[in-house]
Amino acid sequence: MANRKRRKSKPKRRKTPEFLRTKNENRLGMMVAVIAIMIMTAVVGVNSVSLKQKEQQYAAKEQELVKLIEAEEARAAELEEFATYTKTKKYAEEVAKDKLGLVYDNEIIFQEVD
Repeated sequence: MANRKRRKSKPKRRKTPEFLRTKNENRLGMMVAVIAIMIMTAVVGVNSVSLKQKEQQYAAKEQELVKLIEAEEARAAELEEFATYTKTKKYAEEVAKDKLGLVYDNEIIFQEVD
């Protein structure tokens, strides 16, 4: 037995105590949670910027449409006035003179000579 070589024993690794292992696991979990929250915050921030840009575009489009509505309302009022004017006797006389060339018996017509 004297010929046997003694093997050098490897230094034994210390086992970390249970309370330290759970502490490290908690730290890892907390770091993962913090990183996830930071990523979600960044995504929400980027989306909020794009939503604000869209909101500005929609506000400009809304102003343009409001102006168009006002113009169409003014045009509708003019058409309503014209509709009431076409029902008058004066309008009928103007159309008869301009388009049909009719005149009253006591009217004198002057024409230009070229």
